[in-house]
Amino acid sequence: MDIYLPIAEVSVNWPLLVMLGALVGFVSGLFGIGGGFLMAPVLVFLGIPPTVAVASQASHVVASSTSGVIRYSGMGAVDYRIGGIMAVGGALGALVGVELFRYLRLLGQADLVVSLSYLLFLGSIGCMMLYESLTQILHRVRGETPPRKERRRPMWLYGLPFRMRFPRSGLYISAIPPFGLGVFAGILSAIMGVGGGFILVPAMLYVLRMRASVVVGTSLFQIIITTAITTVLQAGRNQTVDIVLSTILLLGGVVGAQYGARLSGRFRAEEMRAALGLIVLLVGIQMGLELFVRPSDLFLLAPGVAD
Repeated sequence: MDIYLPIAEVSVNWPLLVMLGALVGFVSGLFGIGGGFLMAPVLVFLGIPPTVAVASQASHVVASSTSGVIRYSGMGAVDYRIGGIMAVGGALGALVGVELFRYLRLLGQADLVVSLSYLLFLGSIGCMMLYESLTQILHRVRGETPPRKERRRPMWLYGLPFRMRFPRSGLYISAIPPFGLGVFAGILSAIMGVGGGFILVPAMLYVLRMRASVVVGTSLFQIIITTAITTVLQAGRNQTVDIVLSTILLLGGVVGAQYGARLSGRFRAEEMRAALGLIVLLVGIQMGLELFVRPSDLFLLAPGVAD
């Protein structure tokens, strides 16, 4: 039941990849994230080079996110206006990130940077999300009233130019912060193969103060455009997209995302953040451990480096 992946230059069990795509798609639809942060470490564990894993699974992120957006759009839970601004920033960030990724591959440091990025970003964000959500859960279990938090938006959001109205999100702020978030997500998409949802969702909630009901769908909408552009650029500039691997992964991802979106409304917000925080933290630690494991082949070249 194995299939040969021409760009990754390894053979893998294809039914396992289909199930992996469905599982990550389910997580994507449930939490409003692209799922790339979870897919890439598992692919690396299966023996696929990190550079190929990061670039190839971006198409799965696009497919699962599209499936999720269709579901959220039917519920009126997507703010296309602010999502479009983020997507424009994401396209710019993807251009910068792909060129940076190419430069790192030429230096032979791409795998190291990918592992460090997962460890630093996912480890820190996972800890913060887990701490905040567990604190809220403990207050609820004990019957205590959680301390009232200041809900006003940062004043600098109102001092910046290019202010726009986003009625669906309940915002009247500058377009610069959403654009900047998109640029950052685009760079992460190229370097880590992620949609950036694990950063965008908290930022949209706690910095921009968007309505919680539209955050997940809007995040997925931005992820579709950013990761689609990233996939095309990675294939053209770095030749690290394995089309066979991408196709197998997205077969399960589309179905899994639909079921995840259906179940997203059945859990408390703090419980979902706690689960997501734990997953993010564990994945960051797992990728970080790769930095301390001796490779099986010290002289293995990444695909495309020697062309």
